[in-house]
Amino acid sequence: MSSPTTVTGPVTKVLVANRGEIAVRVVRAARDAGIGSVAVYSEGDRNALFVRMADEAFSLAGTTAAETYLDIAKIIDVAKRSGADAVHPGYGFLSENADFARAVVEAGLTWIGPPPSAIEALGDKVSARHLAARAGAPLVAGTPDPVAGAEEVVAFADEHGLPIAIKAAFGGGGRGLKVARHRDDIEDLFHSAVREAIGAFGRGECFVERYLDRPRHVETQVLADVHGGAVVVSTRDCSLQRRHQKLVEEAPAPFLTPEQDAELRRASLAIVKEAGYVGAGTVEFLVAADGTLAFLEVNTRLQVEHPVTEEISGIDLVREQFRIARGEALGYDEVQTRGHSIEFRINGEDPTAGFLPRPGKLTRFSLPSGPGVRVDTGIDPRAAGIDGGVEVSQNFDSLLAKLIVTGRTREEALARSARALGEFVIEGVPTVLNFHRAIVRTAAFAPRDGKPFDIHTRWIETEFDATSLPGSGPLVDGEEPAHRETIVVEVGGKRLEVSIPVEQLNAGLTRAGHEISRAGVATGAAVARAYRNATHRGGRNKPGAKKGGGSAKNPNALVTPMQGTIVKINVAEGDTVAEGDLVAVLEAMKMEQPLTAHRAGTITGLTAKPGDTTTTGATLCEIVDA
Repeated sequence: MSSPTTVTGPVTKVLVANRGEIAVRVVRAARDAGIGSVAVYSEGDRNALFVRMADEAFSLAGTTAAETYLDIAKIIDVAKRSGADAVHPGYGFLSENADFARAVVEAGLTWIGPPPSAIEALGDKVSARHLAARAGAPLVAGTPDPVAGAEEVVAFADEHGLPIAIKAAFGGGGRGLKVARHRDDIEDLFHSAVREAIGAFGRGECFVERYLDRPRHVETQVLADVHGGAVVVSTRDCSLQRRHQKLVEEAPAPFLTPEQDAELRRASLAIVKEAGYVGAGTVEFLVAADGTLAFLEVNTRLQVEHPVTEEISGIDLVREQFRIARGEALGYDEVQTRGHSIEFRINGEDPTAGFLPRPGKLTRFSLPSGPGVRVDTGIDPRAAGIDGGVEVSQNFDSLLAKLIVTGRTREEALARSARALGEFVIEGVPTVLNFHRAIVRTAAFAPRDGKPFDIHTRWIETEFDATSLPGSGPLVDGEEPAHRETIVVEVGGKRLEVSIPVEQLNAGLTRAGHEISRAGVATGAAVARAYRNATHRGGRNKPGAKKGGGSAKNPNALVTPMQGTIVKINVAEGDTVAEGDLVAVLEAMKMEQPLTAHRAGTITGLTAKPGDTTTTGATLCEIVDA
């Protein structure tokens, strides 16, 4: 068993080494606890909500993550200059970086997190597997150490079979994770995983595991103090994912047998004790289709989905982190939970275009409220309506807000969720709101017959038709999102709201008036169709700019489906490609998106190179008949 050595100390002024909604969350907890707060920010975050909420704020003099929130020296320097005595890393960025934790401690500051030794043992997912084996946790086959190259991944696949998961050894949150289902894809997927891992976590080592098809993803929220006390606060289910990143999480994890629940708790506490863990952490597992549990990883930090545990337990997990960092004992070894809570990640992504991230400007951001509703966000709703809106940068992830809804039962939480999602209004960029509105009424997720749900980690990719959702598709030929205006009309005494691109409003009103006259006192859906038909001029709803798609104006053109940075060009001028061949890889909001040939032919007009930035709908090259 590892010794639980850590440095505890005063926590009277905390530097928050993060951004967005988690920075807001930590600043609020600090204020509740009477602790001063210091924010650090990139140039793009200069006017962000967390910067204005903190007691003090310091620029990190950079734009990208590498220049700012991943720069250890800059953050430590700010901590010293500001007089902070503690550092909270939030999640992502440097939160699971043992070198950062060690640098904080060596600077004489209190690290609000597990000791560096535990981060190294558990943050490195290869060593975590070894530790979990010593703790008696269930495991699937995997490489004993990080692989040296793609050829070792191929060898593992030849021995254990496909599919396999290539995973960043020092990552989390689905970044740096690629699933290979075909032997020929392994090399490209391995290099993609390495690039994503370096971009998100600063390290590119990867290992390989057997990939379980159609599993559930369940986890436990643990707390542990320096005195040897440890507790599982709650279980959670996080099975509803896209690109191996969570979209919906809930607590407690539903539809588990008592035996499964007991084993999750036993294995989690055994792993925590084996690691000498201190602080808040999450132990993640997969539940195979036959009910078998398999250890996945330990996240040595606060999770994005921590609010659902807070809502059913009544425990403020951030304030518990403060207490533990001061050296206080937990004071409890069991937690009674009450009710059911569901979190919806509201991302700036277009579900109808494969959940592609969409940077841009928010022009309206209206939050829901009411019984059982909580919203965690880093966006000031008031700012979305002034000065041209709030910029959503491609340099960081696509999370705009988290909607957390709680009820006495799962059924009540789902009913409240449907109401709250209906009240949530976001304009300016596509979001996943329509996906969430559909999912809470989908039998697979919300069964009404008392049976367990049918959700698994690839359910969206394999069983859900996102193209049927309302909303805009990909932009084409460099078209920017249109500014929209909402107008109110009455039809047969019934009040209706209609949202229309402002440049089409004047011309559309006349045509829409004729359509509505013919509709008479028809349903609201009929009136909405009338407005859509009257004002639609193609553009965003036309087929064309999509993954692997050509331009509607030029069928030979291979256009980019999103704003981003080119990280790989896989072809050269004059190369011949088949339909579906990889042409380039784009990166936006910390995720990579392959761009494949939409037709067979010869590459021409290719001038782009890695490192170039591109806009949505830009022509990357043309593919002409060979």
